[in-house]
Amino acid sequence: MLILGATEVHQVLDDAEAEVVEAVRRAYLLHERGRTALPHSVFLRFPDDPRNRIIGLPAYLGEDDPVAGIKWIASFPGNTAHGLERASAAMILNSMATGQPQALLEGSVISARRTAASAALAAATLGSSVPETGVSLIGCGVIGFEILTYLRAVLPELAEVTVFDLDSARAEAFAARCRARWPGLRTGVAPDSGEALRAHRLVCLATTAAAPHLTTDACRPGTLVLHVSLRDLTPGSILGAVNVVDDADHVCREETSLHLAERLVGHRDFIATSLGAVLDAGRPHHRAEDRVTVFSPFGLGILDLTLAGLVRRRAESLALGTRVPDFLPAPAGAAVG
Repeated sequence: MLILGATEVHQVLDDAEAEVVEAVRRAYLLHERGRTALPHSVFLRFPDDPRNRIIGLPAYLGEDDPVAGIKWIASFPGNTAHGLERASAAMILNSMATGQPQALLEGSVISARRTAASAALAAATLGSSVPETGVSLIGCGVIGFEILTYLRAVLPELAEVTVFDLDSARAEAFAARCRARWPGLRTGVAPDSGEALRAHRLVCLATTAAAPHLTTDACRPGTLVLHVSLRDLTPGSILGAVNVVDDADHVCREETSLHLAERLVGHRDFIATSLGAVLDAGRPHHRAEDRVTVFSPFGLGILDLTLAGLVRRRAESLALGTRVPDFLPAPAGAAVG
């Protein structure tokens, strides 16, 4: 068993935005072409504790070097009040020859980077006739900062960011971190969510909201909303938008905004297309200029797998990580000792 902790995962993925986005793009294309297996994620919830959850995401990604495995990720929003990260995760990769577990990886870094790469890929793919020079971030946590990092990698003309968080101190700290990381990026803090929504035609929602609390009424026509946290927008806003998803079957469940919209109208006709279909078409895509477009990614396990596979291969080439040769029991009948 190869064990790779956060330090090794960072060593592989830091400053590798282009490679990560390309890996995510390939995963979406393989999924669109039927080269994946993707059971529904399993949500472990707790009695009388609606905020916290642990999710299991099993998946298979078929390539020249196929990979199968699972991500086990906990989301405990109250952690931030105690100086801990909201999310923690582990990933297991299995041999496609024997089924045996071969690698155990710290998963929260992989999860954050694949989420950011997916959002950035959507922003670059669902383009506008007007260059994106600014972005509004609602939700000032780890995911928001990663998304901004990846957006800057794929949208070099991005020159301004406006941030908002219900916790104003958190928003100010986030803005200060942005100014320190990117001195040339104009950074401002919005006084409310409405101001953030109208500030730019590219908006990212990365909150811990469990139920809809925002409409798109303040958004300019032609705005692209990266609805990363999936439960921020009201069903009415979803029904009035051009909706792009990663996978309709996955995103229309677990009380997401799209799931609530489906319940309201009894169908999924409000979903226009998937990001994989747009990528597979192989031609430039320009989003509607007279309506809001919403990209709602459920966060497919194949994205975690593609990055975990990348990390494992690179780590092995660099001799990173810890090997545990006796992790599995000895085969029956083998000599022991």
